[in-house]
Amino acid sequence: MIATATTKLPPSNHEFADVIHRLEAGGAMLPDTPENLMQIIGIYKAYAVPMDFYWRDLLYIAERVFLDPLPFFKYFLPQEYLERHNHYAGDDADLRVWRGEATAHPELLEFIEKGEFKTKLPKLVHHLLHDRVNMEFAEACMRAMLWHRGMGGQFDPYLDTDEYKANADRAIKAYFKGNPVMLGAYKLFPEMFIEQVRQLSYYSNLGLFWEVMAPVFFEMSDRYDEGDIKSVPDAMNFLVNGIFAVAGRPIYHHVHIRGEVYEIIPKSKGFMWLYEAALPYVEAVFYRTAPFRGTKSYNAQANQVPQEQKDFHYGILYADVAPVGMAGIPPTLLMQDMLHFLPPYLVDYYQQHCRGEDDMLIQLGISFQRSMYCVTSAVIQALRTALLYPLDDSNPKHLQANRAFFEAQIDRFKRPEARLRDVQHQEYR
Repeated sequence: MIATATTKLPPSNHEFADVIHRLEAGGAMLPDTPENLMQIIGIYKAYAVPMDFYWRDLLYIAERVFLDPLPFFKYFLPQEYLERHNHYAGDDADLRVWRGEATAHPELLEFIEKGEFKTKLPKLVHHLLHDRVNMEFAEACMRAMLWHRGMGGQFDPYLDTDEYKANADRAIKAYFKGNPVMLGAYKLFPEMFIEQVRQLSYYSNLGLFWEVMAPVFFEMSDRYDEGDIKSVPDAMNFLVNGIFAVAGRPIYHHVHIRGEVYEIIPKSKGFMWLYEAALPYVEAVFYRTAPFRGTKSYNAQANQVPQEQKDFHYGILYADVAPVGMAGIPPTLLMQDMLHFLPPYLVDYYQQHCRGEDDMLIQLGISFQRSMYCVTSAVIQALRTALLYPLDDSNPKHLQANRAFFEAQIDRFKRPEARLRDVQHQEYR
């Protein structure tokens, strides 16, 4: 049994002292109840299936669509990318996180073919009827990372270097070879084109990040079904171990043009998944993001949006899921995507607690919020492991340093909009 800090330190005086003590005991911000565990694992499964499309399409756009000025079919994944092997699933995996197949998930393939209508129609018909995976959500996450730049690591500063610009220049000229109109536009507006390539590098960054997370969530779902994950701390610790296992996977951006590969961000730069993708993603997407247009005024004189980006608080950890746009911004497009892939036990749970079918998306969004508090807890515990001391350290000064770290992290949830208070109670539905 782990000796917790609360046995060697006086109780915390923090507003969220119970949460601090739970973290010090090796737990998560989310209380350990069977209902919470069932919700977060069910959501991980429902999230993993569309995520399996997100990462493939993000890489397809970064590597193949690239600077197509009219990318009408960028959401139409070619068979090559549906069959592309995930590096963390299948028999040939670099590190086999999930025991399932390395190609696109069977439920995803069925949905691509038949959609909500459960009828095989031409792809364009499904697309025009919006009967498809909402890639707009994935692109919104990517743009949040691009906009909230400079959050640590070496990936983002590299995008402003002469080396990066030279690499991008070679790819741009190769892509538009034989197209004097676009080459002329590039000569007139070089920074505009370079900025587009920077955005595409973030497409690649996020795609490589989610390529890891999809098999992690699939494996957690399978282990829960098998009875191996029995508590919220079990789920959080699986995530912590996964974070460290894949921390060093390379983050890069390669473009394929007429059979040749152009390394805009080479693997040899040594950019790593944890520092260049995972941590910036959590900060930009879970915490910050940005208000949807129309929910807040971007007029500086209205003072509805913080002057400093570090003060943004519109991510899922702050979202008021029911009245859209009140405190944070719920990921409504993702909620719609997850609705198609809910495991039966979660559907039964929502039928028991929902106020009709129209309420299911809201309940699903609240479960997603709980699940992301578990993921954020894993990130906090992983950072504590990397930067500070074991939870059962015998030195009170070390335990005090851990506590100061936990309290500083939880300070971000003192805002009245934060949902940390709500997720402590099962009645939050």
